[in-house]
Amino acid sequence: MPQAHAAGPVVVTDHVRAEVLAHAPDGIRPGKTLWLGLAIEHQPHWHTYWKNPGDSGLATTLAWKLPAGFTPGEIAWPTPKKLPLGPLTNYGYENKVLLPVPVQVPAGFSGTELKVALHAEWLVCKEICLPESGDFDVTIPANAAIAAHGPLFDATRAATPVALEGASATAKVEGNALAIDVHGLPAPPQGDVQFFAADIGVIDYAAKTGQQWRDGTLRLRVPLSPQRSESPAVLNAVLVAPGQPAGWTLSIPVEGAWPALGGASPAPAAAPAPASLPAAPATAPAADTSFLLSLLFAFLGGALLNLMPCVFPVLSLKVFSLVQHREERRKAVAGGVAYTTGVVLSFVALAGLLLALRAGGAGLGWGFQLQSPLFVTGLAALFTLIGLNLAGVFEFGGVLPGAVGGYRAKHPVVDDALSGVLAVAVASPCTAPFMGAALGVALTEPAPRALAIFAVLGLGMAAPYLAVALVPALGRLLPRPGAWMVRFKVLMAFPMFATVVWLLWVLGQQTSIDAMAGVAGVLVALAFACWTIGTPVKSRRTRAAFAAAGLAVLAVSVNLVWPLLNAVPAQASAASSAQSAGHWAPWSTEAVSQARAAGKPVFIDFTAAWCITCQFNKRTVLSDAQLLKDFGAKDVVLLRADWTRRDPAITEQLAQLGRSGVPVYVLFGPTDSQPPQVLSEVLTVEQVRTALGKIRPASM
Repeated sequence: MPQAHAAGPVVVTDHVRAEVLAHAPDGIRPGKTLWLGLAIEHQPHWHTYWKNPGDSGLATTLAWKLPAGFTPGEIAWPTPKKLPLGPLTNYGYENKVLLPVPVQVPAGFSGTELKVALHAEWLVCKEICLPESGDFDVTIPANAAIAAHGPLFDATRAATPVALEGASATAKVEGNALAIDVHGLPAPPQGDVQFFAADIGVIDYAAKTGQQWRDGTLRLRVPLSPQRSESPAVLNAVLVAPGQPAGWTLSIPVEGAWPALGGASPAPAAAPAPASLPAAPATAPAADTSFLLSLLFAFLGGALLNLMPCVFPVLSLKVFSLVQHREERRKAVAGGVAYTTGVVLSFVALAGLLLALRAGGAGLGWGFQLQSPLFVTGLAALFTLIGLNLAGVFEFGGVLPGAVGGYRAKHPVVDDALSGVLAVAVASPCTAPFMGAALGVALTEPAPRALAIFAVLGLGMAAPYLAVALVPALGRLLPRPGAWMVRFKVLMAFPMFATVVWLLWVLGQQTSIDAMAGVAGVLVALAFACWTIGTPVKSRRTRAAFAAAGLAVLAVSVNLVWPLLNAVPAQASAASSAQSAGHWAPWSTEAVSQARAAGKPVFIDFTAAWCITCQFNKRTVLSDAQLLKDFGAKDVVLLRADWTRRDPAITEQLAQLGRSGVPVYVLFGPTDSQPPQVLSEVLTVEQVRTALGKIRPASM
């Protein structure tokens, strides 16, 4: 979460100015009430949210740190404003708002000053939404009158809804609406009243409230939300009459049987205005249908993952295993099942880790492990070992403990299962067609459903190999085993070494050329260590000396390179990478806002160095000279969001687009009336041109 640290009472971000204020005209007296508050001043067209944010958003939270005995109360929320956003309606604040909190001063207080600290979090939105936070501290003199901000506290108090003496309300569920009768209002309102539900997940915020005044009673008909998640016995609400600065609070008992819940989460998602989201139908499909469709997309995406370049090195290993067992059906079936198990369990384990980290507040998406230079280095070392083994430099059986080697000999399916784990490790940077949408849905579902989607994704990836293992007719299409397999085994080492070269390039993008060269040196030392272990020396003493020398060289190399892997890369690396492409500029939320404010469309390439599909599309479709001319003719601003290393802002934007990994390609029109177009992961020039053809000038 973007955070600004204050050395005092004020925090300033690009979108708000927030300040801690105090109000105690008589000073801080024992047993009295002190008022504290957070004043938020928004930049034009930006807003934050009420305690019920409406269709999307998050309420501002205040965590006070006060001396022992001082008890802060709840926020005295002023009446919000309705913020219509296309088909949605939110409740929130623009311009300047004060969120006041009463604080009870302990009876035994006798200090001369009061130290106050506050951690506040808020979601600020315009065309996009950005979670922000700030840490504040202020020291307040206890014996002096504190009234400098009295007018603001008084104005806020006047804008805060209160209970109306003598008024009451009742509600009855009638179909998909609440029929509410309000009694005891002072006079018929001159115009339509505004109804704000304080409880989340009950009413349709964007629907018009029907109202009628009859016999001293105001009758309201409030439509229920199609995605309703709550069925309260008492509905809390605020009623605001025209010309009233605040309004009245109501606690409304509800009678009658509620219709079935719509299945939405009780808390609305932190979502941006529709301009930042892909187009969606006005009515969401049934949850079960959406889930089944996600499972289908996951299976298809997993199957197509086998055609992605990042999986090619492991394909050769699996084909080799299938050929070995061509004539031994029982071993072929066991190997296919073991490989499938390894793939599915690895996907589920990786998904479980991702979900756990996201639940802990980490802004992560699919492929997050490739954002770590240490993980990339480890993967490069693993592929180096596999390549050296295939090339005959050493045998794993010669370095593994006897018990482990014996277990592998008795249970060869272990190797098949481990090849499934390896396949998932190298496949995670890739996103195949259908897969992006499935993963985007998975990360918004409850954990059991999310894990089911990832499991089906793994099943789809393993399905072709499982089919060959289970169906004899398919197995007979493979060549017969023979002497050619010895040469083929050595040949397979070269895709492994090519993968190492790619991983070193990724590492150079993440860190520096020094780190890349250092890791290359470590891999050479690793190769030397493997050679010393695999060298057929008869003398045990000589073999031990060779092995010790190899391991010593490896240890020294790792020690020298380790600081380079942990060094923070220059912040300008992503920017320079984007600018080096000539037509492209680095992505930022501000760049998107500025371009669209100027009436220009925006095309964003969400990419990463470790995503091979991203790099292929970048060097082919997105470098097409004629397509770049088409972009220029439409005055499209081209932005590149580099996710090679972890970037919470990019993760947040991907989530808003319903995606959790890269590549993602999105074309924004120049106005909010034109929904963004999210293109396929497998990009074509024709697809981009079709999207460009749908862009309308800002003046239309």
